[in-house]
Amino acid sequence: MTINRKFSVTALAFIIAASGAFAQVKKKPTPSPKQKPVSAVAQIKGDILPLDPDVVIGKLPNGLTYYIRHNEQPKNRAELYLVNKAGSILETDAQQGLAHFTEHMAFNGTRDYPKNELVNFLQKSGVKFGADLNAYTSFDETVYQLPVPTDSAAVFKNGFNILANWAGYLTFDPTEIDKERGVVLEEERLRGKNAQERLSMQTLPVILNNSRYASRLPIGKEDILKTFDAATIKSFYHDWYRPDLQAVIAVGDFNVKEVEQLIKDNFSVLKNPSPEKPRTEYTVPPTPGTVVKFATDAEFPYTLAQIIVKHPQKVVRTATDYMESIRINLFNYMLNERLNELQRKPEPPFLYGRANYASLLGKQDAFSSVVVAKPGELEKALKTIVAATEQARKFGFTLTELERAKQAALLQVQNMYNERNKTNSANYVREYQQNFLTGEAIPGISYEYTFYASNINKITVDEMNAMAARFISDQNRVIIVEAPDKEKDKLPDEKTLLSWVNTAGANVTAYVDNVTSRPLMDKVPAGSKIVSETKDEAIGTTTLTLGNGVKVILKPTDFKNDQILINGYSFGGTSLASDADFTSANLASSIISSSGIADFNQGQLDKMLSDKNVRVSPYISEITQGISANTTPRDLITAMQLIYLYFTDPRKDADIWKGSINQTKSILATRGVNPGSVFQDTIAATLSNNNFRAMVTTEDRLEAASLDKAFDFFKARFADASGFTFTIVGNFDPELIKPVLEAYLGGLPSTHRNETFKDLDIHPPAGQLTKTVYKGIDDKSTVQLVFSGNYQYNEANNIQMDALEEVLNIKLTERLREQESGVYSPGVRASYVKNPSARYSITIYFTCAAENVDKLIAATMDEINKLKLNGAEPADIQKFIAEEARSTQVQLKENVFWAGYLGATSQNGENQDEILSHVKNLDQITVQSTKETASKYLNGSNLIKLILMPEKK
Repeated sequence: MTINRKFSVTALAFIIAASGAFAQVKKKPTPSPKQKPVSAVAQIKGDILPLDPDVVIGKLPNGLTYYIRHNEQPKNRAELYLVNKAGSILETDAQQGLAHFTEHMAFNGTRDYPKNELVNFLQKSGVKFGADLNAYTSFDETVYQLPVPTDSAAVFKNGFNILANWAGYLTFDPTEIDKERGVVLEEERLRGKNAQERLSMQTLPVILNNSRYASRLPIGKEDILKTFDAATIKSFYHDWYRPDLQAVIAVGDFNVKEVEQLIKDNFSVLKNPSPEKPRTEYTVPPTPGTVVKFATDAEFPYTLAQIIVKHPQKVVRTATDYMESIRINLFNYMLNERLNELQRKPEPPFLYGRANYASLLGKQDAFSSVVVAKPGELEKALKTIVAATEQARKFGFTLTELERAKQAALLQVQNMYNERNKTNSANYVREYQQNFLTGEAIPGISYEYTFYASNINKITVDEMNAMAARFISDQNRVIIVEAPDKEKDKLPDEKTLLSWVNTAGANVTAYVDNVTSRPLMDKVPAGSKIVSETKDEAIGTTTLTLGNGVKVILKPTDFKNDQILINGYSFGGTSLASDADFTSANLASSIISSSGIADFNQGQLDKMLSDKNVRVSPYISEITQGISANTTPRDLITAMQLIYLYFTDPRKDADIWKGSINQTKSILATRGVNPGSVFQDTIAATLSNNNFRAMVTTEDRLEAASLDKAFDFFKARFADASGFTFTIVGNFDPELIKPVLEAYLGGLPSTHRNETFKDLDIHPPAGQLTKTVYKGIDDKSTVQLVFSGNYQYNEANNIQMDALEEVLNIKLTERLREQESGVYSPGVRASYVKNPSARYSITIYFTCAAENVDKLIAATMDEINKLKLNGAEPADIQKFIAEEARSTQVQLKENVFWAGYLGATSQNGENQDEILSHVKNLDQITVQSTKETASKYLNGSNLIKLILMPEKK
């Protein structure tokens, strides 16, 4: 259950509390209430975009809209959503925060599910609270998501009853309201009580021109949340949760006609209030000229500037709108490619820079440029990003840039088209939600692909070059500067700032596009032949050994039409680097992967690959080195060429090295300002027993590192492929792929040195230890409790550990959140590894008020002691087994799962067929086994308490 404050202008702009948000929301016409619900058919009137014929859209007599689509990805699952056109913007002064509070109360008592019975019922059915079952509240909408199994008729039918209970039958038990007050306040503490929130309170009234949006943040006001009565929240629910403002969206593996009847049966009886309050559409009024706002905070680590030029919102409803949206995507792509080039300079002019045209709030779009400056370099950073936008405005884009952008855009829509029968149901839900809320057309991917293919080449350079002039203006413009308090005296005044902006582009020249037409490789490697082949019929894999010693595990699937995942590893990693060379070695893979390949720098390489579905990244971890790649059947050869070249011809780029070192130094310079960063650094130091390899690097270590050492270490790690194992999962023919593997993987260098990793013995210290960090000006504390020790790694123990993690999650949610009302979202993370030595750790974490730290730690230990004394409750075991069984069923149909699983079992020397027994083995979890597991792994002899407290006053 989250708050969604949607500002899609930039990633760093003014996010108060980012959480599970859907992207910008849009809409399309719906049938008249007088019409009988019928399948949507393409009705083109003028250039109005048609409706996707595969979605049924209807409206009940009471005004409730519904969208239904049959979709079999994933099998035996459905996504059910309730969308309400009611958010915080509709609250009265006395109701501020109650739209979001209403969302919380939907899980705390309805007509058919008193108290928390709804969550219990769904957990027993395999639906995980928070991860699957969730909701969010924003300014203009509140959305509930309910993924349910369809292979259980009873659970599936109950899903619609649950949506109906949310839509019209919340009970608002005063006792439950009082219990939930603390939870909502703790959500605000978790997501807020930080520098970004405090800065937002200063800047949002300016950005939103003191409109209603600026005074109706979804979290509301603390005093109201503490004191409102049941009648006030019931009034909000009565006025705004009503059928004519609601939509039910159902997408999944089901019979459409049956679902339509279930919607009618469950929602037709809902009634609109009489009289109905008009649903006012609020806007943000334009601001003449430019408004400048400076905001500082003691805990903000960066200096950033943002220029926002606001425009009236444009919703895509027609072919003309759609063409404009394509142009905007091309414009954003090309402009940010230029900014990426600037960031690859040896002396990057900023830490981060982005510019784009996107939706804002209150019927607005905006062209926004945001830049994060290096310490003391605000003028340079701001002038650089303004100059980049001015360069586009004055000189436009080149033909080669535009053609590349078109290829990238076509590639993206082609990917979606190729996967049209393998698209996840949640993707369709988002489209229909946008359609209901704001009116964006939903023509469907077949229409969109045809539209792109037919029209994108009609877009000219001249059309693109006219866009910057339309987007960039000194009217309805806001310029924001956010900085640390200590930089306040160094900031320019408004006049100086405006002079920087107004003169930044005075001397810009036309952009020069550095491209190459040379191929990646001139010839195919000689390679080596397959010398052995074994098949595992149980899981459908084939294991090949090539003449150079490389092993390849193949798993062809039909889960995706256009996806092949390639991963390769061998043992060694940075564990083989000396202490003196560690920093260089640790930087090696990130530097090389950003430096291009062979004779091509990264900019040239990116341009060469803009029309290809291929991502290849080398990596070096503590105990392994390897390659991770994602591609398609069409671009498999390109992926293999890149893999081959990273082994045989990596590129050394002094500019990339220098730029990366400079950027890292700039970030380190202000890291100590942020309480969260200081706490994380303490955690890293403590849990590694102060081993510098596991801690954040220092400026001294960066100074001592060298590109030559990093490059040599990378080459040494990839000099011998004989120890490498590759897994290839996805849509390919094993016979057709063999010659490709023989050429490229079989051609990798091989010296048969038979290396492995070193166990450096980096792990948490034994015994009991408490570390308390005092940092931060707000009443906000974070707690981590870490149990750790030696472990016997095997499937039986792993299952018990997974069960313990989930049972403890359930109990701590019940105790710390529901009973104590002291936290929003406690978490438990159990991890276990076999290499470099078999170890486990169980981490319990939560955020709370400083005064409650000791009480909540005591409550946590009390729940742990109950588990050790009595074992888990049978109902909680049932919940875990149901969730694990259903998630396993889904994972077994996902390429990404198999890619990870096959790699992990290979590294750990496990029997890969064990996954087929996983669900059956869940019956090994009993009350007694959870008692024994808790006693063994939560024994307290190795317990580290890590606590972040606000600074003492």
